[in-house]
Amino acid sequence: MSDLTNRRILLIDDMPTIHEDFRKILAPAKAQNTELDEMEGLLFGEQIKNDRPVFELDSAYGGEEGLGLLKRALQASKPYALAFVDMRMPGGWDGAQTIEHLWEEDPLLQVVVCTAYSDYSWDELLDRLQAHDRLLILKKPFDNIEVQQMASTLLTKWEMTQRASLKMHQLEQRVERRTQQLTQASEALQQEIEERKQLESQLVQSEKLASLGQMAAGVAHEINNPIGFVSSNLGTLGGYFQQLLAMLDAYREAELMLGANETTGRLQRLREQTELEFLMEDIPILIKESKDGIGRVAHIVKDLKDFSRVDNAQQWQLADLQQGIDSTLNIVASELKHKADVVKRYQPLPPVECLPSQINQVIMNLVLNAVQAMGPERGTITLGTVHQGAWVCIDVADTGAGIAPENIKKIFDPFFTTKPVGQGTGLGLSLSYGIVKKHGGEISVSSQVGVGTTFRVQLPVKQSATL
Repeated sequence: MSDLTNRRILLIDDMPTIHEDFRKILAPAKAQNTELDEMEGLLFGEQIKNDRPVFELDSAYGGEEGLGLLKRALQASKPYALAFVDMRMPGGWDGAQTIEHLWEEDPLLQVVVCTAYSDYSWDELLDRLQAHDRLLILKKPFDNIEVQQMASTLLTKWEMTQRASLKMHQLEQRVERRTQQLTQASEALQQEIEERKQLESQLVQSEKLASLGQMAAGVAHEINNPIGFVSSNLGTLGGYFQQLLAMLDAYREAELMLGANETTGRLQRLREQTELEFLMEDIPILIKESKDGIGRVAHIVKDLKDFSRVDNAQQWQLADLQQGIDSTLNIVASELKHKADVVKRYQPLPPVECLPSQINQVIMNLVLNAVQAMGPERGTITLGTVHQGAWVCIDVADTGAGIAPENIKKIFDPFFTTKPVGQGTGLGLSLSYGIVKKHGGEISVSSQVGVGTTFRVQLPVKQSATL
């Protein structure tokens, strides 16, 4: 029945003669069929039909038997389209009960009630079965033409219902597919919007970092001038103090030669009041500490300039990565000193073609992440470098809390962070990933919860011509 044509009819009646009558009407022999066609032509003025529709009629003599036939037909995917059901069938289900059971199995079955009695009024029967659109009544004795036309009409109705159901199913599938397409398009659009927001945030962050780098370089340049003359003045001051010491020694010798008198007594008291002996010992120490402090400031300024490297207009250049690492460590020294010890395991590296300030930014992000991964106890951060043919590797390892396996794949995603609200933007590793990719390199991570984490940055020694 792939074409939805269904001529199968089930007759349920306890009288064998009724079955014989229905078979003569719906499935007659050839001669009888021709006679019926002639009668129909005379009655309705139509041309005699040579090919009358063939009905496939099955018989059951009680409601239970009819239900069994219906179930087997459904299991064989050969459902009945129509059932003629007698209302009175002593010894078993009556017609109403039979119809209820039939519709429990096949709600699409069309039904004609055959009755000569009034056990139920028509309204009562419709109200009980709740099926105004699938139920007709055929009064006994019935007319042959009425039976045949009723069968043809209800079979056509069943087929039309099936076709409508199929169309509806196809339409639902099309709607579902279209809905899925719209949902996918909406999700793709939302993802594109999120990616755009992320890129905009990264751009803003990059611009902030560039501005901070320029500011740092400018501040370093401005600090260099006062550092220079303070350092020079301290050197000159040290020389002057040495001359003063020579003068004081001469005065002391002269004092001894004068002997004890009022003048020497006054000088003695003044020497004690001013603590001259202490000043002569302490002033050289103060000058030395000041010169050491200025030297440290000068070194920090140099590291700041090395870290930012904006004075080269962000051009690709050959750089000493280990010098950049050391400069970066000095910049974040205040973050490190209370949280972790730093261990350096450097192997000799060739000069690497890169944007030095950006690589320094990557190292800073990884070191600060390592610091923040430390627990209450002091930990260790190990920085190592390796040269492997056309590549160099920078490892940043910590003995911190480690990263949970479910978070490993997400740590380079923009805005992903495991830190408390307000303590991280989730952009540091994402920006680092972008910088390393821009250099044609790779960044990877291995971690064990409770043991620590190691980030490895791999960079090509030389950039390809396409960069």
